[in-house]
Amino acid sequence: MKVLWNKNAIASMLLVMLMLLLAACGANGGTEGNGANAGGATATPAVQSPSPEPTEEPASTGNTTYPYSVTDATGTEVTFQQQPSAIVTLVPSETETVFAIGAGDRVVGVDEWSNYPPEAADMAKIGDMTTNIEAVLALNPDLVLASASMNGDAIAKLRELNVNVYASEPKTYDEVIAKIEEIGRIVNENEEAAKVAGHMREVREKVETAVQDAEKKRVYLEFSPGYTVGSGEFLDELLTIAGGSNIAGGQAGWYQVNAEDVIAQNPEVIIYPDFGEEKSSILTAIEERPGWEAIDAVKNGKMVMVTNDPLVRVGPRLAEGLQELADAIHPELMK
Repeated sequence: MKVLWNKNAIASMLLVMLMLLLAACGANGGTEGNGANAGGATATPAVQSPSPEPTEEPASTGNTTYPYSVTDATGTEVTFQQQPSAIVTLVPSETETVFAIGAGDRVVGVDEWSNYPPEAADMAKIGDMTTNIEAVLALNPDLVLASASMNGDAIAKLRELNVNVYASEPKTYDEVIAKIEEIGRIVNENEEAAKVAGHMREVREKVETAVQDAEKKRVYLEFSPGYTVGSGEFLDELLTIAGGSNIAGGQAGWYQVNAEDVIAQNPEVIIYPDFGEEKSSILTAIEERPGWEAIDAVKNGKMVMVTNDPLVRVGPRLAEGLQELADAIHPELMK
C-alpha cells in the first residue's frame, strides 16, 4: 500500500525525531539541527536552571510592572524594559502559547512547523530546525521565545546581537503551566494566561479524579517509528496521571525500542500517534514485529492512535493530550 504524507505529518514526525536525537545527546547538549548542519556548526550547550516554580493557585492577574526581569531555563536573566510588541517564536509550543494567552496579534514570525492556530500559517517564517538568524533580525523582535534544548545555537547567536530571548525547558505538566504563566507576565497578558493555566489544572483534576481508584494499566508508547519514551520526560508523567504504568519507565529519556523487552513487559495498551498517513507506519511495524502478536494489547485490539501535536508540544494543548491519553487507557472511566 502506498503511504501518503502531508506537510503537517512530516513536520510532526521531524519534531519528534529531533526530540529523540536531542535526548540521545544529553539534556544539556541540544542545538538546532542536532549537529547536522551543512556548515558543521559547533554545538552550544544550554546551561539548564530550574524551570519556573510550579504553582497550585492561579498567578496574579494584574498588569506587569516594567522593567520586568526573569531568569530562564539557560540560567540567563532577561530584562524587558516595556511590554513586548514584536514577538518571534522558534518552536510550535511557544507559538501556541502566545496565541492562547491573547498576544497573537503581536507575533511577527514563527518557525516552519508552527501549524496551530491556523493564523500561524500566514506568519513570516524564520526557519525550521535551524533558525535563520537574519530572518529573525529583519522582523526586529523585542521578544524571542525559544526551547533551551532545541534552539541552543540560535539563542546564543541572538543574545550576542542583543536580542531578548526567553528560553524554557519544562519537563512536567506543572512546569508547562508555570511557563505559560511566566510568558503571560512577560507579555502583560496575566489574566488570559491565568485562564489557560486554570483550564489545564481543571483537566488534570478531572482526569486524576476519574482514574484514582482504577488499577494502573501497563502501557507502551511509540511516538516515532522504533522509539519510545521513558522516565524524566513529560510524556511519561502524563501517562502516569492518566492512570497508566509506562513499561518503558525503567530507562530515562527517549530511546530506541527493544522489541523483546516490550514482549516481556506485555503491555495491556499500546498508544501511537496519528501522522496523517493512509495507514500508520508505526502500526504497520508493530503488526510485523515477530512475537508481538502474543502481547495482550495486540491480541485484544487495544492499540490506540492519538492526536500527535498536543502530546509532543509543551503548550496549552497538553491538556487535550492528557485527556486523550486517559481516554485511551481508561475509556470506561472517561465519560
